[in-house]
Amino acid sequence: MEDVNWLLKKWGFSILMLLIAVIAGVLCWGKQHTEEQKATEEVWEPPVEIKDSETITKEESDTETSIDSAYWFIPQASDCLISDEEKQHLQSIALAAAESVSGIYKDVEIVDESSYFSGISEFTSEQRKMVVEELGKSGLVSVEEDTNMQNHEEVENFYADYQNGQDSMVTIFDVQRDGLIGVITFIYREDKLQTYYIGIKWRKGGIPEIQGTSISNVTEIKLTEKGYFIYAYEYVITHASLRQYWRIEPLPEDCRKLTQEYISGLSYVNYNVLVTNWDSSNVEDILMPCMYEDIYRIYTGENLKTKDWKIPAEEYERIMTTYFPVSIEQLREHCGYDKDSNSYEYEMIYASPYPPFGEVVDYTENVDGTLTLIVDGVWPDYNSDLAFRNTVVVQPFEDGTFRYLSNSIEQIELELPPIAKSQQR
Repeated sequence: MEDVNWLLKKWGFSILMLLIAVIAGVLCWGKQHTEEQKATEEVWEPPVEIKDSETITKEESDTETSIDSAYWFIPQASDCLISDEEKQHLQSIALAAAESVSGIYKDVEIVDESSYFSGISEFTSEQRKMVVEELGKSGLVSVEEDTNMQNHEEVENFYADYQNGQDSMVTIFDVQRDGLIGVITFIYREDKLQTYYIGIKWRKGGIPEIQGTSISNVTEIKLTEKGYFIYAYEYVITHASLRQYWRIEPLPEDCRKLTQEYISGLSYVNYNVLVTNWDSSNVEDILMPCMYEDIYRIYTGENLKTKDWKIPAEEYERIMTTYFPVSIEQLREHCGYDKDSNSYEYEMIYASPYPPFGEVVDYTENVDGTLTLIVDGVWPDYNSDLAFRNTVVVQPFEDGTFRYLSNSIEQIELELPPIAKSQQR
């Protein structure tokens, strides 16, 4: 009260009026905001917390903004193409499907069960695959990033209906890395496209629960010749991808494994391993300090952590000379070696918007023990499943490591990403 009296003495009646106006404005905004919320379904998500670690890596950043969490940030459509009864029916289907795979979740550790997002600790790729396959056996369309889509014909039928101007719906169960399940129903009705999203989280003991729903307008869908289902929302979230996608047609299992082992850890945009033609004769052309972060992850399966932004030379040189046909002298000349500390300066990789990715579509086992991989560059944000084609030669070793021996690239549907430049001065 003394503080208020002091303000009135110093500033007079005007400040009191200003305070009243601010309070009134806040109350009016709150009323308007409440009314807007009533016009849509529950779509709230708590703020993303940045992990407390020495370095926040590109992979951690990408994981934090998965397709599942992104749905909650998409502006909601004011008009829904389906009825309340249809929504209830879809929610019943989603819960029944989740309950059918609850045994896989029964003994897993739930992270922060009371929170809006009850993620799962260490839900493995094998567990995700089991969920997808069990849902598939029930006739449901299901998918996760490392497993071929089950019952993909239903999506193809939906796309055919869409092209013919015929009303149609299809529901896809998308199993996330943390075990959450996104149930996305695509609706084509009245010449309009929408998605109705249902998020499934888990309670301890493998008990599924609807965490919220979301209605969003879709501006376009495309089914590519190779079998990518690509779609775009009316509103694009800041820093998010322009388009979302799934691979509908199965990728041969051997090609999928080769992709995971040799290609999926590499970037087309942060350094030049995949976007330039090189072999042992000009390998210096691709050497950049930031390469090490991804190569370290390929080697260890873990994210890089550093002390004082330095990487010990012995570790850096051992890993890099394993994975590329380079000498220690070449590394020290091109990768930021510091003689005084006998270390390499850490150069962080920052997430790039809308990057392409590679997938192995064919390969040859050579007589000398090397592998020649045919890699298609897929760029969903620009509606391309064959933006460019790489030929990558790798040499596997008995201890499970390998060496990239060469790369050549051919531009096909899109221009190549620009040559990357080192951030170091």
